[in-house]
Amino acid sequence: MKAPPFDLAAPTSVADAVSALAGGAGRPGGAAVLAGGQSLLLDLHHRRVRPSLVVDLRRVPGLDQVRVEPGRVHVGALVRHRALEDPGLVPGAVGRVLPVVAAHVAHPPIRELGTFCGSLAWAHPTAEWGLLAVTLDAELHVVSPTGPRTVAADDWFLGRHRTVRGPADLITGVSLPLPGPGAGAGFLEHRRTEASFAAAAVLAVLEVADGVVKSCRLGLAGAGDRPVRARRAEEVLLGAAATPAAFAEAARTAATQDAEPVAEPHGGTDHRRQVLSVLVRRALSAALADLDRPHEQDRPGEQEEAA
Repeated sequence: MKAPPFDLAAPTSVADAVSALAGGAGRPGGAAVLAGGQSLLLDLHHRRVRPSLVVDLRRVPGLDQVRVEPGRVHVGALVRHRALEDPGLVPGAVGRVLPVVAAHVAHPPIRELGTFCGSLAWAHPTAEWGLLAVTLDAELHVVSPTGPRTVAADDWFLGRHRTVRGPADLITGVSLPLPGPGAGAGFLEHRRTEASFAAAAVLAVLEVADGVVKSCRLGLAGAGDRPVRARRAEEVLLGAAATPAAFAEAARTAATQDAEPVAEPHGGTDHRRQVLSVLVRRALSAALADLDRPHEQDRPGEQEEAA
C-alpha cells in the first residue's frame, strides 16, 4: 500500500523544526517527525497514520552526536542504532552492554537507518531502547514552542505506542546515566524468530562488593504495555549475597510481583511470567560475570563520535 499524500518540511535548526511541528499540529492528521523513518514509513504505508505534514530532521546539525560526559552519555536524535554497536564508544558497563542490545534491534538494514530516539518516540512495549532507558533512569530532552524540558524515561511511556509527547514536541536527545567503574551489565532477549519483535527482554546492572549486591537496576520488557522497572526484585537483591539462590528469588519476584504481562496469541500470561523469570536469572548471572572479568576498553577520558 502507498503512503497517503503529505507535505514535507526540511528545517535546518531545532527552532525551525519545532515551528514546523507547531504549524502542522493544527492541520488534519497533524505533523509527524522523520528521523530514521523505520517506524514512521511502516505506519505511513499501512496508513495507520495520515499526517498532513512530515518534518524531516536530517538537515538539522548537531543531532547525530554521541557525547560522553562525566557520569552520563548523551545520544542525539539522529544517532542510528548501528552507531551504538561500537564497543569503544562508551566506557564502563553501559558501553559494554550497548552493542549487545543494539545487535538485537530488528536486523542490519533497519539498524543502519533507524534511530535510538525514534524508538523511544514510537514506544513499542518490547523495544530494546525503551527498556534500556527505563532501566538506567534516562532523561529525554524535549523542545516545544514553550521551551526545552527534560522528561524521565519512567514518565515518558504511557502504554503501547503512547507517550507524553505533545503534537509540537521534538525529542532532541536522551541522556543515559553511567554507573560506576565497578558495575556489570547483562542483557537477554527472547523472540520467536530472528527478525520478529521481542516477546520479552531483561536488562540487569549490578554493583557488587565483597560478594554483596550494593546496587541493582533491573528492567523488564514484555511485562506490560510499557517497559517496567522491577523494583520489588531489586529490593530482594540489595544487601543480599550475589548467589544463584538470590538471583532465583529475585527472578521469581520480578515475574510474579513486578510483571503484569498481557496474553497474546503466541503466549499466555503464565508462559510470559516463566520466560521473564528465566531471563531475569540469566541476565543477573551475565551482569555478575561482566563485573568479574577485566575490560580493556574501559580507559579514562572523554570520547565523542558522530553517528
